[in-house]
Amino acid sequence: MFSPQGPSLRELCVQALSSVERGYDLLAPKFDHTPFRTPDTILDATAQALAEQGPFDRGLDVCCGTGAGLTVLRRVCEQGITGVDFSAGMLEQARRADPQATLVRADARALPFTGDFDLAVTLGALGHFLPAERPALFEGVHRALRPGGLFALPIGAPAPLTSLWHWAELGFDLAMVVRNAVLRPPFVMYYRTAPLPALRRDLTAAGFTVDTVPLTAVGRHRDGSARCWLVLARKPY
Repeated sequence: MFSPQGPSLRELCVQALSSVERGYDLLAPKFDHTPFRTPDTILDATAQALAEQGPFDRGLDVCCGTGAGLTVLRRVCEQGITGVDFSAGMLEQARRADPQATLVRADARALPFTGDFDLAVTLGALGHFLPAERPALFEGVHRALRPGGLFALPIGAPAPLTSLWHWAELGFDLAMVVRNAVLRPPFVMYYRTAPLPALRRDLTAAGFTVDTVPLTAVGRHRDGSARCWLVLARKPY
């Protein structure tokens, strides 16, 4: 699962026993060599789908990490792009990946923007927010967008009950529940706490109109359904 340039098992254990912020500061230099980085197939499919929704002027990558989402914004935004993350280590790596991007250290639950962007994206970060925290996240993105602005979130479809991935995700989430029950500070990272119906409900409550498109280029399950969907949340004019 990991390349030789990726973190060791010991480094991953140290990260998992840290806070989210401290853990990602530690992991940042090797993060792009782990399976946790958003795959290029999802980045490419997202950029292609957004190109059909644009053009866009200014873009925001929420929880930008090492900058994978910035590559999507570069392809579809005609003016400046901005990344926001609360990990200084991840922002340092993003700065190396895209020196021209504006990078802001801030908590995504309290975004410091008002009407600045035409497009916002977040990729692979929803598991770091408990369900009770999503309203603040989505309200902040809504506030950061101009009227008519778009918030795009690629999400994986639930894995079939018979698949290894279903049980791996379930096992990981249960391990996180136990870890956070006995250790402080908590490390918030869950795979199964942001299903599409819950996201649709929370985005609608934040003021968005919500649509979805299948990212079929990412692949399909055996039953023919898409493995990944792009949630398109539009701020009304």
